[in-house]
Amino acid sequence: MTDINLSRASSAVRTPRITRLVLQDFRSYTMLDLTLDGSMIVLVGENGAGKTNLLEALSLFTPGRGLRRADLEEMAREHGQGGFAVSVNVHDQDDEWRLGTGLDIQEDDGSQQRRYRLNGTNVGSAHHFTDHIRIVWLTPALDGLFSGAAGERRRFLDRLVLALDPAHASRVSGLERALRTRNKLLEEPAPDSLWLDAIEREVAETGIAVAAARQEAIGRLSGLIHTMRDDASPFPWAEIRLEGWVENALIDRSAVDVEDEFRALLKTQRPRDRAAGRALIGPQAADLIVIHGPKSVAADRASTGEQKALLIGLVLAHARLVADVSGIAPIILLDEIAAHLDPKRRAALFDTLAQLGSQVFMTGADIASFTLMPEATQRYGVAQGQVELIS
Repeated sequence: MTDINLSRASSAVRTPRITRLVLQDFRSYTMLDLTLDGSMIVLVGENGAGKTNLLEALSLFTPGRGLRRADLEEMAREHGQGGFAVSVNVHDQDDEWRLGTGLDIQEDDGSQQRRYRLNGTNVGSAHHFTDHIRIVWLTPALDGLFSGAAGERRRFLDRLVLALDPAHASRVSGLERALRTRNKLLEEPAPDSLWLDAIEREVAETGIAVAAARQEAIGRLSGLIHTMRDDASPFPWAEIRLEGWVENALIDRSAVDVEDEFRALLKTQRPRDRAAGRALIGPQAADLIVIHGPKSVAADRASTGEQKALLIGLVLAHARLVADVSGIAPIILLDEIAAHLDPKRRAALFDTLAQLGSQVFMTGADIASFTLMPEATQRYGVAQGQVELIS
């Protein structure tokens, strides 16, 4: 059986396992206390049964907004109290960690507050979880990634970077805030030039940091892909690069020089950006270019099936990179992954997942899609807020 040539994670890489998932007032679940035992877990049920809700709950233990990128209040159960709680027990070698997050509603004023807990102690953010767990995912929403808008590819790339470097979230949010402030200033009839200078200095500084982090992640991922490329694989290898003025400038020039020129460009292009309503040059305008390696064609020109296989190969390579860089084999969440794969690719996927050393959660509507999985796979039936082990 040909796979994408990912070897099993080395013994130096930790392989955490989620052994318990508890939900309260989360999405379609009033209350759920689910015990898990194993590295391969399949969640089977009809559309709308709540399978993706379980994956979304797990995705909240990584920095960011989860796999749906939903607002917190959307995650609270309809007709509930307005808040929700999610917790997991994570077993890692001889250690056990209890991670919790949720949305609290303050009784005095009804305000909402996101909470994070580690072993019962309040912590400031999900960054505190990254010492114990890393999470990557692939959902059907990404199926049109290569042919869709550049903004979707940037978000996808930032998610890849974030799994490697949790501090990337603060860089991206800082850049977005600075750009919004600059846009508002440019809308004024006579904006304060000193204030604009200060904001553009912040845009240039944070923008270079964002672009450099993206470039480093792409360089690492490209290097890993190069070492495991196999033209005969069911999951074709990809060539990836960033395309944009800042990104191209950083290839052969120092970050300090590029930052200075970027700041100067922002100043000279104020009239153009004012007319456009946004900054036209910068990391916020970059695009992730993906090439189908074996065929040497742009990913968006490949067939639908080839694009899906290319995306799977890219995500699995990224999971291996996360393990190499962080020393933690990431939890992998795959939503409706097997339904649109032919039997050969389905078998290759299951074989590759078994090699990674990660705990894997998969969803599907048809249990027959998972018949080729290892015997130790745990299969659960999901129906209307209930989850039961299938013997």
